[in-house]
Amino acid sequence: MNIQTALHLIYPPRCLTCGDVVDSDFGLCGPCWRDTPFTAGLVCDQCGLPLPGQADEVACCDECMTLARPWSWGRSAMVYDGNARRMVLALKHGDRHDIAAPSAWWMARALQDVDTADMLVAPVPLHRWRLARRRFNQSALLAGALAKVLGLTHCPDLLARIRRTPSLDGHGADQRFGVMQGAIAVPDRNIATIEGRCVLLVDDVMTSGATLSAATEACIAAGAADVSVVTLARVAKGH
Repeated sequence: MNIQTALHLIYPPRCLTCGDVVDSDFGLCGPCWRDTPFTAGLVCDQCGLPLPGQADEVACCDECMTLARPWSWGRSAMVYDGNARRMVLALKHGDRHDIAAPSAWWMARALQDVDTADMLVAPVPLHRWRLARRRFNQSALLAGALAKVLGLTHCPDLLARIRRTPSLDGHGADQRFGVMQGAIAVPDRNIATIEGRCVLLVDDVMTSGATLSAATEACIAAGAADVSVVTLARVAKGH
């Protein structure tokens, strides 16, 4: 009996949301999987929000048609509701780092129609004061796990939050974009790393897209050839 088998006998793997015993590590039980709003079928090419129609169409949601996105492709693994919201909050505020590994597989699945070859994977950064208070950047956990799944290079400090910004919770889209304007940059030490590269930005949740826009614009200003984005969850109006 190997160590992993012995550990499973003592500590059987549990569902990430309800805690019931499951067949493998980092999994969801059948009912929780069924009740988790994973994205599938036709999705918005800019944010990954599910849309009505055939999966082979190219389409954008109403919000992404209204707000020009500076990135090329955007995908999300889930809609930010129900079990998805619970997992995001547990990862972000509950020290549930174990959620990052399965989330990476779900984000990779959301990216299956996007050419990610040779992309440089980077997380949306936290300001150093917020990072010190929280002790970790949940987006960096996701980015590192996703880079491993995709076999890509992870650069956790590619971007820096150069200006402290307030929480965006409760702010409208215009306020969010205003707050984030110029708040993210590529440090001089990383210019040579990003020049001419295609970048895949990773964040936990996309609401208005203001933070991802600021990060994308910073990458482009520093010489990135192209930028795509992926999030664990996408907020949909009405949720």
